Amino acid sequence: MKNIALINLFILLSIFTFAQSNYIVESQQKLKNATAYTLEIAELMPEEYYDFKPVAEEMSFKEQLLHITGNANWLTSSYLGGKALTQDLRKKDYTKAEVIAIMKEGFANAAEALANIKSEQLEEPVKFFAGDMNKRQIMTLLNDHHTHHRGQIIVYLRLKGIKPPQYKGW
Repeated sequence: MKNIALINLFILLSIFTFAQSNYIVESQQKLKNATAYTLEIAELMPEEYYDFKPVAEEMSFKEQLLHITGNANWLTSSYLGGKALTQDLRKKDYTKAEVIAIMKEGFANAAEALANIKSEQLEEPVKFFAGDMNKRQIMTLLNDHHTHHRGQIIVYLRLKGIKPPQYKGW
């Protein structure tokens, strides 16, 4: 009976580890697709509209892109062992080409951080300003935040009469 319990425990731990490693692989693929999709949107918007905001209270298109990138880089560098960006994301006078270069660097840093996460680290707790979380939750937040703001910039494209690119999901 004791051997059966040990075998069952081993099976459960194996399933948990497999599920956790699948979560990492899925998160890496999701970030890769989200990055490609967001960069495609950034390329589509003409530079003359990078300072466009639909209403005064909103961030401009450029500020949204820098915010998405900054958040991804902050989450991965602060909580997942990634590298921090060196650029000042509060700077307002970046060109379209500079914004896209910053995005590429920031998302490459985020992808590298996800590539280095091990399944046994996912449940490690982190002190987060909105309450205690674990690294898996940080990875989920990374995707959720990116998706939220990308949805906003898709509306910006539409308001300028530009058809957004085909959605790139999983």
